[in-house]
Amino acid sequence: MLVYNRPMPSTELAREIFEVAHLTGEFLLRSGVISKEYFDKYLFETDPALLLEIARSMVPMVPLEAELLGGLELGGIPLATVMSQLTGLPSLFIRKEAKAYGTRKLAEGGGFSGKNVLLVEDVITSGGQVILSAEALRALGATVDHAVCVIDREAGGREALAEAGIDLKPLFTMGELKAAARNLR
Repeated sequence: MLVYNRPMPSTELAREIFEVAHLTGEFLLRSGVISKEYFDKYLFETDPALLLEIARSMVPMVPLEAELLGGLELGGIPLATVMSQLTGLPSLFIRKEAKAYGTRKLAEGGGFSGKNVLLVEDVITSGGQVILSAEALRALGATVDHAVCVIDREAGGREALAEAGIDLKPLFTMGELKAAARNLR
C-alpha cells in the first residue's frame, strides 16, 4: 500500500488506481459498448486516502476561469467535493436529468447561471453524459468549456467533447494506466 501523506509521482498514482480498480470480464458500458475490462471507479472513490490523492492531482487541471466545480452524478460528485475542499471553489452536484419532484433541479448547490462551470467526471468513454450535462447547463445560462476526468478510456470521448466545444483534461488515459501496470510486474 502506498503512503498518501506525501505527493505521489503520477506513475505511482496510476499504478495504485490500476491495482485498486481494474477489473476483467465482460462489462456493458454506458455507451452501449461491451468491454473486456472495466475501471470500477467506486473502488478508488470510496478509498478516502486514494480519493484525496486523486483530487490533489486534479487540482492543477482546474482552469483559472472556473467558478464552480460541477460533479456529474454519481462518480463525479465525490471528486468535485474533495476538489472543492482543496481549491475553495464551490461545487455543484449535477443530475443526469432534473428531479421530477421537490425543487425539480438539474443541479444542486448555488446558482450557476452566468458562471463558468468545470465539469468533473470519473471515467469517460464516449463523452455522452458530459455532453448532455453541458448542453443542459448551457441552456440554463452556464458557461461550460472544460471538463476533467480521472480516466479517459480513449474511446472517442475526447474528440466528441471537442466537437461539443468542451476541452477535456484527463488525469490519466487508459494507455497510461496500462503502461504503469506493466511496469508493476
